[in-house]
Amino acid sequence: MIIQRKHRQTSWEIIVNIKTILIITLLAITSNSNASWLDKLTSGSDKIQEKLESVKQTDTTDIKNTLSDKDIVAGLKEALNQGAGYAVNNLGKADGFLKNKDVKIPMPEKLGKAESLLRKAGKDKYADEFITTMNRAAESAVPLTINIIKQAITSMSIADAKNILQGPDDAATQYLKKTGSKQLGSQILPIVKKATSKAGVTATYKKMLSKLGMAGKYLNLDDYDIDTYITQKTMAGLFNMIAKEEKKIRDNPLARTTDILKSVFGSN
Repeated sequence: MIIQRKHRQTSWEIIVNIKTILIITLLAITSNSNASWLDKLTSGSDKIQEKLESVKQTDTTDIKNTLSDKDIVAGLKEALNQGAGYAVNNLGKADGFLKNKDVKIPMPEKLGKAESLLRKAGKDKYADEFITTMNRAAESAVPLTINIIKQAITSMSIADAKNILQGPDDAATQYLKKTGSKQLGSQILPIVKKATSKAGVTATYKKMLSKLGMAGKYLNLDDYDIDTYITQKTMAGLFNMIAKEEKKIRDNPLARTTDILKSVFGSN
């Protein structure tokens, strides 16, 4: 399958077309003495303006350039790989999650009541400490996920690529999320478990519950799966950042750092 780019008029073609309209206009003026020459000139000017407006709306691509299926798949994989690198570099560092409001891991909804009780009792620091350790765990786990994400990207087909190229700003990211979430989750979970252990998430969790006093006994939170929650939020953060980079590549030519990205997204 070959995708052909839309025609872009060159500056020379624009000049030739404008000249043609002017000549037609002047001929019309001289051939009809009953009409006002000013009216005719105004009409010609309007036609020129219409032509210029149509040129502005013409797709800024060149008809001579074409993209093969192989090019499209390669370009979209490159975009996802670039997005994955961007996500890992920005999230896999101190405060990458904690200080980013778009991806910060909040208190689990199931623990909302526990958090509320702690804050009402003036024990905010215990809730804040637990939130911090969850985000620290995600930050330390992220750098180890890059190869897993890149492996998931390799399965993109030509049919997938055709739909993604013409899709919304995050179409490639949504494809990765839809097709790879289950596998990514199972592979990232062990990484997160090690990270939560190192960050002391379980210890701070138990410490937080102990500060609830008698109220904590009625919340039945001892068996809450923190690791799975952090894994899901870590993946959500990764997809969020990959989507941002994908949008940037689609919208901003300067973000297309390789020839294949320039070719594929320059035609979109």
